[in-house]
Amino acid sequence: MTKTMLRAGLAACAVVLACPLAAQETAVPVTVQADQPGAKIDRDIFGQFAEHLGTGIYGGVWVGRDSKIPNVRGIRSDVVAALKAIRVPNVRWPGGCYADEYHWRDGIGPQAKRTRKVNAAWGNAPEPNSFGTHEFMDFAEQVGAEAYVSVNIGSGTVKEAVDWIEYMTGDAATTSAGAERAANGRKAPWKVKFLGIGNESWSCGGAMTPDFYTDQMKLYARFIRNYHPDQREKMPGAMRRIAVGPGTGDTAYTEAVMKAWKAHDWAWNIEGLSLHNYTTGGWPVSYSSTDFGEKEYATLVKETLGMDGLIAKHSEVMDKYDPKKEVALVVDEWGVWAAPIPGTNPGFLQQQNSLRDAIIAALNFNIFARHADRVRVANIAQMVNVLQSMILTDGAKMVLTPTYHIHKMYLPFQDATFVPVDVGAGVYRFGDLAMPRVDAVAAKATDGRLYLSLVNLDPTRPATIDARLAGVAATAASGEVLTGPAVNSLNSFASPDVVKPQPIAASVAGGAITVTLPPASVTMLAIR
Repeated sequence: MTKTMLRAGLAACAVVLACPLAAQETAVPVTVQADQPGAKIDRDIFGQFAEHLGTGIYGGVWVGRDSKIPNVRGIRSDVVAALKAIRVPNVRWPGGCYADEYHWRDGIGPQAKRTRKVNAAWGNAPEPNSFGTHEFMDFAEQVGAEAYVSVNIGSGTVKEAVDWIEYMTGDAATTSAGAERAANGRKAPWKVKFLGIGNESWSCGGAMTPDFYTDQMKLYARFIRNYHPDQREKMPGAMRRIAVGPGTGDTAYTEAVMKAWKAHDWAWNIEGLSLHNYTTGGWPVSYSSTDFGEKEYATLVKETLGMDGLIAKHSEVMDKYDPKKEVALVVDEWGVWAAPIPGTNPGFLQQQNSLRDAIIAALNFNIFARHADRVRVANIAQMVNVLQSMILTDGAKMVLTPTYHIHKMYLPFQDATFVPVDVGAGVYRFGDLAMPRVDAVAAKATDGRLYLSLVNLDPTRPATIDARLAGVAATAASGEVLTGPAVNSLNSFASPDVVKPQPIAASVAGGAITVTLPPASVTMLAIR
């Protein structure tokens, strides 16, 4: 199938809110097990990741106090407003690979006196350290997000990390670190909800063996203390320590860390284990973020569905040591990693964001929801201008990507209760690739309303859904759909609304819901 034919198939139902079902098609049966609620879908799975990488921070978040771009204390007002609208629960910073090269004292104090250096991790870009601890915490507070801080165990020391958390959380009246923070403009201590103990220590974080990393992790977990009065250890709001876990299907790190956790005593603890997994099409990355057809689309969607098996594989190891699921699996790097836009610095990882990427984001959220008993934190990579971002900026211009709109559509899933769904989806095939035609999950939101997410993976055929609720009689359903003229449709500064949610028609009769999904689309229904 050519790209032109693919566009034509999608265009037939692109902005239609009730697409006619072809004569030979039968409805896809969906059963929502409303009488079998499951685990809580923690709102922290909708977290963001902001690394000192390309224009993710400088230009994307930080423009400086003297910028003509509207800002509050140097932080872009348009970006903050957009992130507030999707209720970002947490932001992971300063990396990524950059975390294990970051020395926090370089980024505090008067701007003119901060250490200037080269960001050797990403593109050898100038790093003025204008955006440091105070700026990040200010940004998080403006957005309304919790802080997820990754400490440097690659090129740093235990003392450096200990001093940093004390600087952020210590009392200004009783600790020298707190007093120094106050002298730099912040009297009240900050809260740090998540503490990342290194990043990818099996690779850019130091190429450590699992056992060597585990020994290092114990030291950091033992000696780093949160001094905020509301976050001391064993309190309900205590800081949660996240150990480095796997980046592939290799379970060596999972085994080593969980074995150590099982044997731990009162002296140290961790509350989470990280997992990194990108949708790439294979390394080195070569897939374009803009110029692709159905083959590339199907390949990456199929690869994304593998996230379910990857989580299950590492969860099985964790269950062996932690059957009560006390340690969370933290998917703190995930998303589409495509080839850099031609002409850009390859070390800046700048790519566009298409309808395909929105579908991949929805599939990941559905997978996380199915594993909500173990996956309680996740962070898409990355927030602005890098990889599968929510937002793109260029000077004063800003555009919201299709992936941003998925985050907004999934707002009802934040802290909702998972509801299992059975789908008789049939199969979407392209060449040797086969996958379910429709993916679906449901959740009971905190307002008591039931929500149903439906993803039509097939880019050429609409799918009519016949949904029935076990234990509940539906009386009404309404919602919105995200689709576009083609799977590589995107939002640009010149055309910002090509891929944007639209209302979708759904009918209810005899307690059953009927809705027709356009090809390559994500639909969210509210059911009453």
